[in-house]
Amino acid sequence: MDLRAYYRKVREAEAGLDGEHVVVVSLSTPEGGKAGVRTETPRLVAAKLIALGSARAATEEETAAFEKEKSEAKVRWEQEEAARRMQVVVIPSNELKRKERG
Repeated sequence: MDLRAYYRKVREAEAGLDGEHVVVVSLSTPEGGKAGVRTETPRLVAAKLIALGSARAATEEETAAFEKEKSEAKVRWEQEEAARRMQVVVIPSNELKRKERG
């Protein structure tokens, strides 16, 4: 592999990317890489993946869908954590009656 050509591709790919973090979509590879998996990566990592041909930059629609799925997953996780932390106190009925009378 020609390292100069590789790093030129990385620089070109990085120049075409906006923002500190980029959403990339994986491509199928001979090593068994699964196509269509969206991932948010730092810009340099995204450029390297693009230069190697194992990923491509996501379109605006794909990025918006990824962000929506990510925010929905966060909400679900927060709800599950809140439900897990919820504490239930069981008061026997005779103690409850005693408190009402007293």
